[in-house]
Amino acid sequence: MQRLLISASAAVILLIAGCTARPEKPITLTAGQVGEISMETGRSVQDVLFDEGNYAMFIHFGLYSKLEGEWKGKAYYGNAEWIMSPAQAGIPVDEYMAEAATFNPSKFDAEKIVALAKEAGMKYIVITSKHHEGFAMFDSDACSFNITDATPFGRDIIGELSEACHRNGLGIGFYYSQFQDWTAPGGGYGPTRDADGKAVSFDDYFWKKCVPQVEEITTRYGDVQLIWFDTPDVMGPEYSKILVDIVRKNQPHALVSSRVGNGMGDYETLGDMEVPTVNHPGRWEGIDVTQVGWGYSKADHRWKTPGYIVRTLVGTIARGGTFMMNVGPTKDGEIAPEAAAALSKSGEWISRHPKVIYRAEASPWGHALPWGDAVVNDGRLYLIVTDWPSDGKLLVPGIRNGIRSARIDGGKKLKFRKDGTWLEIEVPCRAPEDYAGVIELTPEGELDIDATPAVIPGSRNLISTELASSVSNTAITRTGWMENYGEWKNKGMTMMNQSSMTTWAIEFPAPGYYDINLEYRSGDRHEWRVTVDGCQSIEHSCGASDIFSLHPLGWIRIDAPGIHEIDVQVLTGPEDDAELSGLYIDPVML
Repeated sequence: MQRLLISASAAVILLIAGCTARPEKPITLTAGQVGEISMETGRSVQDVLFDEGNYAMFIHFGLYSKLEGEWKGKAYYGNAEWIMSPAQAGIPVDEYMAEAATFNPSKFDAEKIVALAKEAGMKYIVITSKHHEGFAMFDSDACSFNITDATPFGRDIIGELSEACHRNGLGIGFYYSQFQDWTAPGGGYGPTRDADGKAVSFDDYFWKKCVPQVEEITTRYGDVQLIWFDTPDVMGPEYSKILVDIVRKNQPHALVSSRVGNGMGDYETLGDMEVPTVNHPGRWEGIDVTQVGWGYSKADHRWKTPGYIVRTLVGTIARGGTFMMNVGPTKDGEIAPEAAAALSKSGEWISRHPKVIYRAEASPWGHALPWGDAVVNDGRLYLIVTDWPSDGKLLVPGIRNGIRSARIDGGKKLKFRKDGTWLEIEVPCRAPEDYAGVIELTPEGELDIDATPAVIPGSRNLISTELASSVSNTAITRTGWMENYGEWKNKGMTMMNQSSMTTWAIEFPAPGYYDINLEYRSGDRHEWRVTVDGCQSIEHSCGASDIFSLHPLGWIRIDAPGIHEIDVQVLTGPEDDAELSGLYIDPVML
């Protein structure tokens, strides 16, 4: 290993062998109490924050932040926190560690970051205490490659942020990369020999660095609500259990993320940037970024808008989850103004519609609706309309209940009428606000919803394969891919061949013609067939596409309103080549 020593003036940096542990030096911090949302009796802070708070700030901050996605004049796009790895710049260990000598995030202000999180409507913060690079953002006795020993900055970032969260009523959690460590001998994908040239194993790293540092972050910073492990890779269950046991011993009420590995943990973290198509069971979270990657990159200008943040947050909660939105501080330690502005503006929307977020329960439809989504809170149904109807008529399918009242959330009452399970609400022809309009419905009695996917005129009716009612000789699976380095996309799909069929039961509001497009990707052309109710069918040859895209097939005729069965088959083309992800159904206006 290598050790960085800093002179008293922080002007002379010496790079010598050894990631040396220092004599134990206790850190005294005020534990504090998580305020506001956590003051109820009889409920754990974790339950209230995670299950009812539903929204958090994720912070990726490390030595990689100093490089801001650039090495020796070349920009590396995507995950800036991976810049050291061979998949990005491939920076040698000694050169990378030497960067700590000039890492001075002097504008880091824990109070300012906490204030932004509260302004954004977030209820807790999770920050990287050590990422894959092996650099600790806290005053670690276990290894001197850390923010206090190896930099002129010399301050404990984790300690300052923990204190600020405790003072201001936010929960705090720590990310820790337990397997990967690219600078510690024995760490996952790190050096295989120590400073003396002796071969080392993963156990050397695990017991000399990982275990002591997890002990440090769970004993030095007062009450901690979450420990967020990451990338267990090939770690066996015995290692995961050791880490979970440390957390249980030192922070008995803290939640442990599923990325500790081997089926352990208290909740599931889905894939990066993943919002499920259908409601997901159990306790889980979704995570996303304000840029393309997690660490700050000065070459990345694809900032997430306030509308994107609102839609992704609502979509995650509506599927039954909790959401964390990431920010990556700059090399100076500040949150970029673009990210801060987007979080602040989306926070204004949240402050006007708190019941859509806090204590909100998943959509009773089990999936998004063509014009938006829905959540339930305190017996009321909240419709979050991102595609506002320009004709002033919002159609809501599948409501078996009577409706007592409908109103713009926080505003005027709206007229409505029921026709069977369809609800038509008279709304203003222009959306009442940016990002999403919210309508509050008060049902008669307990909600009773028919979750059948429906075609709604005037909306984008893209019906996912994950909403299929049945499949034959295929299976509904989920696929993911990176569009840029670290930028993940996800879709449900069925692999289609000449013997397979995907079937949907779909509610149509009226008789008439409907234009059908198939969304799929394939390596070659295929001939497809769509059949309605087992009798009427249309066929067409469609082109190849190496990305999921829409392919027009033709018109079908619906003779009566109600639920109709739509079958999709491949007639010709290479076997197991076409991945079908959904149907786009558009009413034809004649």
